[in-house]
Amino acid sequence: MTVSTQIQLASRPVGTPGPENFSTASVELPDLAPGEVRVRNDFVSVDPYMRGRMNDAKSYVPPFGLGETMSGGAVGRVVESRSDTLPVGTGVLHGLGWRDVAQAPATQFSPLPETGLPLSVFLGAAGMTGLTAYAGLKRVAGLREGDVVFISGAAGAVGSIAGQVARKLGASRVIGSAGSAEKVALLTDRYGYDDAFNYKDAPVREQLLALTPDGIDVYFDNVGGDHLEAALDRLTTGGRAALCGAISQYNSTERSPGPDNMANLVTRSLKLEGFIVGRHQDLQPEFAEKMTGWLADGSVVFDETVVDGIENAAEAFLAMMSGANTGKMLVRV
Repeated sequence: MTVSTQIQLASRPVGTPGPENFSTASVELPDLAPGEVRVRNDFVSVDPYMRGRMNDAKSYVPPFGLGETMSGGAVGRVVESRSDTLPVGTGVLHGLGWRDVAQAPATQFSPLPETGLPLSVFLGAAGMTGLTAYAGLKRVAGLREGDVVFISGAAGAVGSIAGQVARKLGASRVIGSAGSAEKVALLTDRYGYDDAFNYKDAPVREQLLALTPDGIDVYFDNVGGDHLEAALDRLTTGGRAALCGAISQYNSTERSPGPDNMANLVTRSLKLEGFIVGRHQDLQPEFAEKMTGWLADGSVVFDETVVDGIENAAEAFLAMMSGANTGKMLVRV
């Protein structure tokens, strides 16, 4: 008998989630049916979009069910198999996270190439996180050679990769925001940002103005709120913004005011486009080839903040939502 430890949504949070919104269950797994595999997860991903799935609201992905095991990205290796396509030992990527052992038809698991990189990278820089940065900058924002780019939440999972991708795509200057002096230093010293600022030091509008006297061409938004408002001030005529997330508002219980400078969209012919990475999967082969090469030669670097133990997945999620991570937040099972 195999028992899987799984994290479930116990109640729907109002405002900021807490430990009381989660529960741990031990689930007995049945014998494998034909075509099924059993996977022991090595790493489970926790991501900002999961906060929206905790609400019972219509969105681009269904909400988590109360009393049901939560799902999300995970990587691991097949430990038992009744499938001809996924033998024991195969490294796989799948969406059955928030558990230590996953079992399902083999079609729900994607085999991973043996690249010499750790499996965890396929949840971050070489996975959905990196593809988000690549698709947002290349396709949504249409980054051009010589563009000046501003990225909010720049030390997070997507932002830390987006700054480096922007440079690879030809940006002439990359500016980022982060929430501590240590993270600001990391942006310029490790991730190749030209300039960075701590958004807690002074109003974002003031700091971005001081760093971009000639404006910006592209804004990659992970934060929303005051960051989006500041970017609308600095975008030059024909500027483009790829709206990836608005983490500053995910736990809000009251309606957030909109930017006070939306007229700039008209007067400067700006383009603002929200996007979901799942709708840009056609870029995956191109992205995977480029990113694995960049990671292998060291021209793109990545960081992970790792919390040990599936029983601590909720703790990892809550820490990530409060900005405790540098780079990708992962649970090491």
